[in-house]
Amino acid sequence: MAIKYFLYARKSTEDDDHQIMSIEAQLFELREYARREKLEIIEELTESKSAKKPGRIKFGELMDKIEESNGVGILAWHPDRLARNSVDGGKIIYFVDTKKIVSLRFPTFWFEPTPQGLFMLQVAFGQSKYYTDNLAENINRGFRQKIRRGEWPTKAPFGYVNNFKTRTIEPHPFQSKIVVRAFEEFATGKYTYESLADFMAELGVETKNQTPLGKASIWRMLTNRAYLGLTKHKGEYFEGSFPAILLPATFDAVQAVLKRKARPRKSKQALDFPLTGLLTCGECGCAITGCNVTGRHGHNFRYYRCTRKKNKCLQGSLQERQLAIQLKSELQKVAICDNWTDKMLQQISVWEKEETSSSKSPVQDIKNSLDKIQDKLNRLVSAYIDQEIPKEIYLVKKEELLKQKLVLSQALKNLGQEGGVWIKPLRQWILDVKEATFVASSSDLSEVKQTVQKLGLNPQLLDKNVKLRFLPPWDLHAEILAQTAFPPVCNGSEATKKNSKNPESFPWWRWRELNPRPERINFPIVHKISQFISLNDKSWQDIIKVDLLKLELVSANQTDRPQPLMKPLIYL
Repeated sequence: MAIKYFLYARKSTEDDDHQIMSIEAQLFELREYARREKLEIIEELTESKSAKKPGRIKFGELMDKIEESNGVGILAWHPDRLARNSVDGGKIIYFVDTKKIVSLRFPTFWFEPTPQGLFMLQVAFGQSKYYTDNLAENINRGFRQKIRRGEWPTKAPFGYVNNFKTRTIEPHPFQSKIVVRAFEEFATGKYTYESLADFMAELGVETKNQTPLGKASIWRMLTNRAYLGLTKHKGEYFEGSFPAILLPATFDAVQAVLKRKARPRKSKQALDFPLTGLLTCGECGCAITGCNVTGRHGHNFRYYRCTRKKNKCLQGSLQERQLAIQLKSELQKVAICDNWTDKMLQQISVWEKEETSSSKSPVQDIKNSLDKIQDKLNRLVSAYIDQEIPKEIYLVKKEELLKQKLVLSQALKNLGQEGGVWIKPLRQWILDVKEATFVASSSDLSEVKQTVQKLGLNPQLLDKNVKLRFLPPWDLHAEILAQTAFPPVCNGSEATKKNSKNPESFPWWRWRELNPRPERINFPIVHKISQFISLNDKSWQDIIKVDLLKLELVSANQTDRPQPLMKPLIYL
């Protein structure tokens, strides 16, 4: 009686674009082999599934049909097409032992149902499994080597592009700028996932269906540490060899916004009160909220009042217009006219040229800190390898050290580009002064709120009056302006002129008088302003100590041309 055969052909991948000719070629060769050997084929089964693990549907149907029949055969290209794991291979060998399979035919492999044939079949299945396991190990080894070299192992994330010559990624000339802009906008706290997706859609970032990105895609982008120059493998971060496109301060600001928005308060109605979230009640400490009030003639008025969440509060309401006037009046205390800020910026440019080549000491300090962090990383890895610390603590500590290393590397890069370390914070402070001067006369209440939050400390509303304390060095800056007045050629703020106690002198004046009088210099004020400057850029470790005014006094009997009176010195 002639043996009937099941023809089985398989390719490893389910993707139609890969190995598309594999099954077609197998079928052609197997049909030719069956015609040449005069084999009767009762059914052909084809499948696109890896045989590394059990669970193939067509192979399961083949085994069920063989179990229901008696004395059939299988025709395949090679034993590895039938099985690459011990479960499927063992099932075929078991059916051969129980005479369910009486013949196995392969064009490239010899088999007979004898002890020697079964042994050779087991060897063939073992070689197939060994090839799969060895291939996986080789791939993982190459993957780990790419991670150690700092190369990006897969397709580049949005904002980067794969460089096939260097086998890593590099910033995309256009998409990287979109990523930076998206992070900066989201860090302001004004955007949700949906609005940020719409914002990116306006810049041309859309899905294949030309719709805005989904919330999950936006979240993955905002939490992707690849933009900091890090790679991740099995939950562990490694330092990458590709350039970062984000500053650590910007990334941390976005993470803070994400954490704050993780459990947002659900508002029944979206009302636009731009000054909410800024003030607290000076009597009970509750937040100040906004409300709409309709007058008897039908006019709407916007008021701000205490929420009275803790206990009974006797504070009244204040109109938004009056509240805005008081806040702008507070900003006028630190406002300086543009003529003076422009002169300051010009002098900073001069100092920047002088300090370009004089930053060796800070550079060496940062390099020493980087060496210490690298030594800590090495000792941390050694402790983890010796099983002295668990994996959870190792991953947390390693991520902290990598973030510190990124911050110091960025600071070192800034030193190389901008010269002295004090130039950047001093210029930023003067630009903030210019911004405060502009906002003090602006009608945009959102800008007023942001500036007050930036310069002020715990603003309160008590008896319909705003109580605001300035952060250092803005508090001392306001104190100086309250005690002095601008020269007549410079029109300072009206609040400054009214509060002036000594209209004859101005400490910010850069040149000494022709008749110098050092005893008139207010040394306590000069000493106070040398304490702290608070920066927005957290990469400068939040606070940079400042010796802002180093007096270069001229002797009282000096009568030559005016000399510089004060020069900022800022150091880490």
